[in-house]
Amino acid sequence: MLVLFEGFGLLLLGLWIFALFDVITTPEIDCRNLPKTAWILIVLFLPDIGSIIWLVAGRPTAWQRQPNLPYKGNSGRFPEYDRPGRAVANNPDDDATFLQGLRDRAEEQRRKAREQPGDQGV
Repeated sequence: MLVLFEGFGLLLLGLWIFALFDVITTPEIDCRNLPKTAWILIVLFLPDIGSIIWLVAGRPTAWQRQPNLPYKGNSGRFPEYDRPGRAVANNPDDDATFLQGLRDRAEEQRRKAREQPGDQGV
């Protein structure tokens, strides 16, 4: 009989830890019926009853929960893409100046290699 009560106690402890973690990680805007801080206090100070109340009345329903993605706004793009002064990445194969710089650097290295006396046969 004692084992049954210990198992039930562990189950309630697991429920309390789950509910507390769930309240803390739920965004403020998704909490139902009360502010997030009130839910944290309820679950913290009324462990068993508060956990059950959170699951029934405070936790967002499955269709309300959104995956934890960065805010994309209406444009479907991430907000950091719209920062002023942000350099837009482009394909280096399309940049003639970049390719010319590579060619010049390679030619300079070849020229230096020809000028150096040493073992050229290896």
